[in-house]
Parts: sequence; structure tokens; C-alpha cells
Amino acid sequence: MMTYAEPLSPEVDVIPVNIAPRRPRILLAASGSVAAIKFGNLVHSFCEWAEVRAVVTKASLHFIDREALPKDLYVYTDDDEWSSWTKLGDSVLHIELRRWADVMVIAPLSANTLGKIAGGLCDNLLTCIVRAWDYSKPMFVAPSMNTFMWTNPFTERHLMTIDELGISLIPPVTKRLACGDYGTGAMAEPFLIHSTVRLFLETRAQSSSSNVQ
Repeated sequence: MMTYAEPLSPEVDVIPVNIAPRRPRILLAASGSVAAIKFGNLVHSFCEWAEVRAVVTKASLHFIDREALPKDLYVYTDDDEWSSWTKLGDSVLHIELRRWADVMVIAPLSANTLGKIAGGLCDNLLTCIVRAWDYSKPMFVAPSMNTFMWTNPFTERHLMTIDELGISLIPPVTKRLACGDYGTGAMAEPFLIHSTVRLFLETRAQSSSSNVQ
């Protein structure tokens, strides 16, 4: 006699699946400043708890040691902007990165790039992302420049403009600068940039969790 498997009971125990939340997606960017020599340290600290991609300007590459960056890190340059685009309908890199990221951090932010952002200019990959940015998502900038550039009246105007956009400033510190001058303008240390962004995200996550409850 042929036997058949018994039908499954509708009252089957369901094993709960604990799905971990997605890690934050952080887009780290560097513009042309001597402080870009610290970019590798910044990247490594964020990679410990977040998904990270990097955008670097041509000028910043003069200071960044690419061998010191994580081997699996996506590092985008201006040359990548249109290299994959061949026809209408193809994705555009600065738009895709804007969509991908939960947070953008520009460290260091040079005087030149600050001026471009404040003026709405977008002549490289980094500034195109900023121009297309969804300002309901956080963006942090850590300026780095000579003291005379930091105290220039243009800098104050530019900082006011980006503040109106909702961009968060991580102020420079006072120390001996690369040029030998002593004064304010050096980029905040990577651990301070990292802790500022992480604290912001953790506080927001706790607030969102409390609202759900």
C-alpha cells in the first residue's frame, strides 16, 4: 500500500528571526588640504560600525595615502563620475551616491570647497553630490585652512550660507599649522569628528525608538 506524508498542521511553531538593523551608510569625502593625511584614520574608525564609501578630490589625493585605506573600500574620484555612463537611462554616480548615503561627512573641507558649496558650484564629484544632496539627511563638515583664510570675511559668509542649508559644522582647532603659523584653522582630530557623528546618529536612533514605543 502506498503511504502518504501527513499534511502539515496549520499550528506550526514559528521560529522568530532576529534581523539586525542595517548599518548606517556613511559617505566620507576629502577635499584638498594637508589635513587629508588623516583621512585614512577617519575611514578606519567609521568602518568599525558603518558601511563606508569615500569620495576624494584630485587635490586631496596629493595628501592621502591610498595604501593606508581599507582594501575593500570604494574610493570614488572625479574620473569615476562619467566613466560608467554611456547612454540615456544609465545611472549617474553623484546621484547614486546621494541616494545611497544616510550621512555625508566632508573632512577636511578646504576653503576652496567651502566657497564652492556656499556658491552652489558643482565642478567635481564631491560638489555635485552636495548640490544634489537631500538636506533632510545630515551632513557634517570639518574645515581645514590657514588662520588668515579662516578669519577672512568670506569664510564667515560662507559658513552662514551652509548653516542655512542645515549643514553641521565641526569647528577647526587652534594649534601649530602645517605652514608653521600658530592659530585657528586646523581640522578637528579624527576621533572628535567620528564621535560627533556617531553620537548624533545614536541619539537620533534612540529618539526614533522612543517615539515608536
